[in-house]
Parts: sequence; structure tokens; C-alpha cells
Amino acid sequence: MREKVLLREVGPRDGLQLVTTIMPTEQKIAWCRAEIAAGVKEIEVTSFVAASVFPQFSDADAVARETLTIPNLDASALVPNLRGAKRAFDSGLRNIGFVVSASEKHNMANVHRTTEQSLEEFANIVAERKARKATNRVRLSAAIATSFGCTIEGAIAESRVIAIAERLARAGADEVILADTVGYGNPSQVRTLFAAAALALGPMPLRAHFHDTRGLGIANVLAAIDVGVRRFDASLGGLGGCPFAPGATGNIDLEDTAFLLESLGFDTGIDLEAIISVRAMVEPLLPGQHFFGMVARAGLPLGYQQRDAGS
Repeated sequence: MREKVLLREVGPRDGLQLVTTIMPTEQKIAWCRAEIAAGVKEIEVTSFVAASVFPQFSDADAVARETLTIPNLDASALVPNLRGAKRAFDSGLRNIGFVVSASEKHNMANVHRTTEQSLEEFANIVAERKARKATNRVRLSAAIATSFGCTIEGAIAESRVIAIAERLARAGADEVILADTVGYGNPSQVRTLFAAAALALGPMPLRAHFHDTRGLGIANVLAAIDVGVRRFDASLGGLGGCPFAPGATGNIDLEDTAFLLESLGFDTGIDLEAIISVRAMVEPLLPGQHFFGMVARAGLPLGYQQRDAGS
């Protein structure tokens, strides 16, 4: 049995938040269905934010409702505050993600709160989950944005990231995500920070969220694998980026990341040929949007045979 690595598709949320073309709800659902058929298990399907700020997600309630009807889909949504979390709880989703930035200036730009205020808001979300008697039903992930550096503030101290991670874990997070929001991280930094987080948090599941701003995204995946990380975010065609971080670009490419992990002998459960076909389906729906990634362009190597899931 090959060791499993979980790849979560974040394209319908992170991938679309910078896209000016509003993708209709039915196309978002078709995208999710196609990825599930290709072997993807986890998808971040939307974000519960103000429609006036992000019109792309004005259909968040409908998207959440529809994705709950897709068999085998482990759907999640991102929330920036308690108001969004209440909508996510009401939607019936069983996975809700929260984000707080290690960079004070980025947190103010992103959610108009200090980092401390966001940490207090996360505690309020945990309390809301408890009040709804949903602690065993709804999983809360907490992402620490700009964990590896910030285009507004510059370098971020490792000790600050670890302190925030410990606060989130104590508050009730079920998973902590270290996010390289603006692609500042390098493999050495990735190994050091994830090793320190694992030491501080013990058995708490850790996830990596990398952006490929400076071309080190895939290298950072390999570095995280080296220190035991087995959960990653990626987006189809490398779509994505934070609208409140100057110079931010897309996530690591889902197809390339799956190919890397499968080539290393890990089991992602993703059919590589099928996921390349999903990209070919989605790309025409976003005219003018640049899709990144090399595997979809070059194709799989001649004679390449992907091992069956679980083999």
C-alpha cells in the first residue's frame, strides 16, 4: 500500500477570487463534479464573504448547497469572520476554514482587523460551533497567511508564526495550515518552519498552502514532504492569489503537484490524465485567464503508467 497524500483543490475559491469573469454557479458545480470523477477528494468550494467585495462568491450559499449533493466530495469553505462562519454553519458544510495573517499589516488589509482581533474572532467561531452542538460534526481549519513573509511587511519571525499556531490549536482548531500567501518561502525555510510547528503542536494535522510566485512552489512541496507534511492545497492551472497582497500570484498547480507526488510513489488518488482533461474543460470557461503548469502543456512522459490508487 502506497502512503497517501491529500491534495485539496482550492481553485473554486482561491483560484477564482482574482478572476474578473464571474463563473456561473452551474459551471462551478460542474467543475467540482469533474474533479471528483478524476479522483480529487477535497475541494474548497467557495468563500462566505460580502458579495459587494467579492461578487464572484455572491452564490456561496447556492454553491455550498449544491456541492453537498455530490457523492464523495469533502467540501470546505473559507470564512474571514463570525458572520461568514454562521452562514457556513447554516449551509450544512462540515469543513470550514478560517484565515488569520502572521503579518499585522496584511491582516489589516485582508480582513480589517489586527491579528489579535482575528484570533479572538476565531475563538468566537469555536464558541459558535459549540453552541450549535456541532463540535463533532464540523471541522475547523485555521490558516496562517504570510507565514513565510509578506510583501507589505517583509520578513515574518518564525516565533510569531508558531505562537499564532499554538493559539489557534488551544482555541479549538482541528487543523493548522501554514500559508505562503505571496510566494516568499524557500525549501530550507519550509523545512525549518514545518518542523518547528510539528514540534510545538504535536499530533495536530498540518497542511501546506504554497504559491508559486517565484517558481519555488513545487520545490517547497518536496521540502514539506521531507519533514512529514502530507496535506497540501493546490489549484487547477495554478489559478489564484490574494487580492490584498501586492504582487501575489497563483497557487501551486494541481496537475504538476499530483504528478510530482505520484512520481515519488505517493498515492494522491488523482487520475492524472483525467485531471488534465478537467483543466481542458475549465480553461475555456475563463477566457483571457492565464493557466500555468507544465504537465498539462507537455503531457505525461512517453510510456508513463500511473499506479492504481492503493497499490
